[in-house]
Amino acid sequence: MDEMKKDEIWVGTEKFVPYISAEEIQKRIAEMGTELSEEYKSKLPIFIGVLNGSFMFMADLLKNVTINCEMDFFKLSSYGDTKISSGKVKLVKDLNADIKDRHLIIVEDIVDSGLSIKYIEELIAEHNPASMKVATLLSKPESLKYDVKIDYIGFEIPSKFVIGYGLDYAQKYRNLTSIYALSE
Repeated sequence: MDEMKKDEIWVGTEKFVPYISAEEIQKRIAEMGTELSEEYKSKLPIFIGVLNGSFMFMADLLKNVTINCEMDFFKLSSYGDTKISSGKVKLVKDLNADIKDRHLIIVEDIVDSGLSIKYIEELIAEHNPASMKVATLLSKPESLKYDVKIDYIGFEIPSKFVIGYGLDYAQKYRNLTSIYALSE
């Protein structure tokens, strides 16, 4: 059965149901791409994806950005194979680009507690960028534990566990084109 038509996905004994459709995701990303293109039209920003989760969002976002830009990636680890963050972030892959005096747009799949963004802010501050903003596909405002600013938000969602479109469960289900939420 085609993934778009599935009304549920089972992960072991846990049921996930459709939450945000592929069409809704692409429509919102197009709007974000337009907004970013306008805001950065006289600059040459570097989009910095946070791997692994941001790769689908970042690819689609950059397809909708109409200005010259560069890209790079961080790889952080804070979840392992569980649904709950370990509460510790470690850098697995650093940037290749020189970010001093550059305009950075950090691209995240989801901002949950804000721990990863806080970690990135501290890491990047040492390099003196001209500016840093955060773009995320999903934000869970009621889950925030750290005071972080999110500049571009695709969708605000409640504290639900979600999979698909880059978001994983034990490194699986990232390839779903829609987002599914754990059923209550």
